[in-house]
Amino acid sequence: MTHPAFQRYIGIDYSGAETPDASLKGLRVYEASRESEPVEVEPPPSPCKYWTRRGLAEWLAEQLSGDVPTIVGIDHGFSFPLRYFEVHWLEPDWPTFLDDFQKHWPTDAEHTYVDFIRLGLMGEGEARSGSARWRRITEERAGAKSVFHFDVPGSVAKSTHAGLPWLRYLRNQLCERVHFWPFDGWEIPAGKSALGEVYPSFWSKSTPRERRTPDQHDAYVAAAWLRQVDTGGSLGKFLKPDMLPGEYPVAQVEGWILGVM
Repeated sequence: MTHPAFQRYIGIDYSGAETPDASLKGLRVYEASRESEPVEVEPPPSPCKYWTRRGLAEWLAEQLSGDVPTIVGIDHGFSFPLRYFEVHWLEPDWPTFLDDFQKHWPTDAEHTYVDFIRLGLMGEGEARSGSARWRRITEERAGAKSVFHFDVPGSVAKSTHAGLPWLRYLRNQLCERVHFWPFDGWEIPAGKSALGEVYPSFWSKSTPRERRTPDQHDAYVAAAWLRQVDTGGSLGKFLKPDMLPGEYPVAQVEGWILGVM
């Protein structure tokens, strides 16, 4: 039997609402270990009752700088369809994309709503917009909505546009300490922590909700699934999903949803 690669599993149900410093009821964090089921992680003591996006990014930077190999699943898009790169003449390189996106969509700035940039009140979102018809290979395969499909139920567009600058922040803070999957490679080096994109809808209906809110449940099932596949020895097959040879380089730019085979 293969030995588990991680000691800790964190599932995050993200929210693109309001500003980076707003206390968000929809932003939830659950954490499990090899031995224990996921439990909710409350934000550090502050005037905010719930997590803020900034507070969560700072907490993750602190957690992942330690020596406990941890895998984190976050439920928003980590990149955009290849079509976006082509239309905006962008180099198909993820770190370059993150810098370019944050420059045009500074959704990590104080007092900034995603909608302020969409409406042209701040930033330069117009110069870096996409079409709801464009989908990543992984979204087509998962039956998930486009990262540009705003204002519909089940949309991840807002949380993706809010979350991308914080992935950039984490990458800048943690440098080589953390593996951003699959951008840094399809295999996660032994002993390293990792961040990946998840889609809790895969597991939420088949898992009893008990007394959790839908947001709590999505974070819970993400942490539970990561723990289950790692301790059960099947994580490796999910880290290298089957696709056509020419699709791997595209997916390494667009990103991939963990759990999509």
